[in-house]
Amino acid sequence: MKKKLLAIIITICMTLVPSSVLSQVLLPIELQLSEINPTPYPGGIPKSPITVPSLSIYDHTLYFDTPCDGCTLNIVDENDVVVYTLVIPTGTTSLVLPSTLSGDYTIQIIRGNYLFYGTINLP
Repeated sequence: MKKKLLAIIITICMTLVPSSVLSQVLLPIELQLSEINPTPYPGGIPKSPITVPSLSIYDHTLYFDTPCDGCTLNIVDENDVVVYTLVIPTGTTSLVLPSTLSGDYTIQIIRGNYLFYGTINLP
């Protein structure tokens, strides 16, 4: 009985929600933090915490949930070669990566002395 009810609910959802909406699920990118040049702060420790950028990906499009204006974006392959680089323009909320890229890459966002990095998979 439960399996039939579940099948009915799934069928109803699939007919009511277009497949284009179901297939466009944004995947959040988990970013780690690293300092590029860990030197002591000249004026002491900064008073505000470091904000890790929040972004998601769908296909070859990055979606920025937090601004990364003026940050450098690098896409790095498995041999540590930068295959794509760009200074993120002011006000960017989404960015399309080249369709020629496919496979697993490291995404890097450089903001001042901080490097944020994570893994992405491009189809």
